[in-house]
Amino acid sequence: MQKDITIIGVPLDLGAGRRGVDMGPSAMRYANLKERLERSGYDVVDLGNLNVPLPETYKVENTSVRYMKEVKQVNEELAVSVEKIIEEGRFPLVLGGDHSIAIGVIAGVAKKKKNLGVLWFDAHADLNTPETSPSGNIHGMPLAVSLGYGAPELVNIMDYYPKVKPENVVIIGARALDKGERSFIKEKGIKVFTMHEIDRMGMANVMEEAISYLRKCTDGVHLSLDLDGLDPNDSPGVGTPVTGGVSFREGHLAMEMLADANFLTSAEFVEVNPILDNRNKTAHVAVSLMASAFGEKLL
Repeated sequence: MQKDITIIGVPLDLGAGRRGVDMGPSAMRYANLKERLERSGYDVVDLGNLNVPLPETYKVENTSVRYMKEVKQVNEELAVSVEKIIEEGRFPLVLGGDHSIAIGVIAGVAKKKKNLGVLWFDAHADLNTPETSPSGNIHGMPLAVSLGYGAPELVNIMDYYPKVKPENVVIIGARALDKGERSFIKEKGIKVFTMHEIDRMGMANVMEEAISYLRKCTDGVHLSLDLDGLDPNDSPGVGTPVTGGVSFREGHLAMEMLADANFLTSAEFVEVNPILDNRNKTAHVAVSLMASAFGEKLL
């Protein structure tokens, strides 16, 4: 991985069903993110936050894809920013906000990586479309959008699609899938390691298989990490917690193995909700995972 990192915050909560993730970037910064990465030898620049709309100033026009215009606007600006960071030879590290920001991050990265791999670390697959979503919340749709399915306004951000091929995606930690998502996964042949596989195989074997799989077929790998991928006991400050998740130690092992693989080209960490947290615990967990992903070692 590159030794130059550029951080950008996206305090967006329009894609989620609960308020509070707009404070996620600040919570992670407060948990000493920049200082932690600098101690590992990285040159870190923090560009601050993008300006995002507030829900109080807009109305939901379409309940099957809520706040679409506003989410589209933020992700278009984010995609341009991420593309510029890569052009400058730096690693884009994006802080959410809800998971809908992955639409813009992946759009910007895939402009420069024509065969981009995506490692989706999440309790959910986020493969819903407006037709299958039970809530209409866009944070449940970003991976589908990146694959070219969903609202055309989102799919066509940066005037091209798809951003990612189904065979270049690996989902880790899934344990809450909607009916439409299960059908989508089977139809497209997306590689998924649910908690069942993690329990049976162990995280080390899961990561070895995932890394080998992505290394063979991609020219770069984007890490999209939703903090609800971890068990709520370790990561309580998230909007959609699901019991029985990845442990704190398993999460660190996964990130350490990614650091050793040395093939990440971009990353986002999302869905930290300080309102639902305990003394900023989840933000500290997020920063610890980032540190491991960027190669921090005990010895």
